[in-house]
Amino acid sequence: QVQLVESGGGLVQAGGSLRLSCVASGSILRLNTMIWYRQTAGKSQELVAHITRDGDSEVYDDSLKGRFTILRDNARNTAFLQMNSLRPEDTGVYTCNANVKSEDGRTRDVWGQGIRVTVSS
Repeated sequence: QVQLVESGGGLVQAGGSLRLSCVASGSILRLNTMIWYRQTAGKSQELVAHITRDGDSEVYDDSLKGRFTILRDNARNTAFLQMNSLRPEDTGVYTCNANVKSEDGRTRDVWGQGIRVTVSS
């Protein structure tokens, strides 16, 4: 059993910052690429950023580059999404995904429960 738990969301004023955490736990043999998704008002779920086990990363949307950064700490099986200069349109549900090889030898994608971020104007 492997699970992902997100934390660090909440309410912040426009221009402020939040740091989301995604912690993987359970029978983990190796934690591979980790990804942050989000769903904002009136839009489908979109890919925000990914980071490989070796630390290669990418933020996908031009409006997020320079404001959002994805990081990880392999010793703690944790990925972070640092969000700066937040805007009201960043409001939504942010969800973590990880590709995991468990101790039974199987490799699969695991999803977190999602966490809410609200940016006030």
